Amino acid sequence: MARTLSTLTLLLCFVYPIFAAQSSSDEDAVRQILELERQSKEASIHRDVAFAERTLSDDYIGIGPLGQVTTKSDTVAARKRSQLRYDAIETSEMVVRVYGRTAVVTGRAEVKGTDLGEDFSGPYRFTREWVRREGRREAVNYQVTVTR
Repeated sequence: MARTLSTLTLLLCFVYPIFAAQSSSDEDAVRQILELERQSKEASIHRDVAFAERTLSDDYIGIGPLGQVTTKSDTVAARKRSQLRYDAIETSEMVVRVYGRTAVVTGRAEVKGTDLGEDFSGPYRFTREWVRREGRREAVNYQVTVTR
């Protein structure tokens, strides 16, 4: 379970995207999402608990590479224990698509890190959904797949 939390916690680690926006409001939304993704990457590297508490919705669900389900409280607890150590996170092929109040991010991440001393480094593909609620963006869903 601990190792799966680390792979799932990849949910906070992306930069250098490609995006397709239909309107200027979509472009603004894409910029907001890209900034959140940049902050997510930094929060993962620095094990920032407050970022996870602030940006994951209360009903957040993450699905790891083996199908394991993780909630917001699982993710926050893993960060508090500092069990995850990211040495590097490099992203590519990131695409942001906006559908009204929802934005979907897909991409690749090359990660170097350990979870409780066990290496989980490697290539991954991910999808994350952000929803605008009460004037702010929250991550509501995340899924990661190992691409070895």
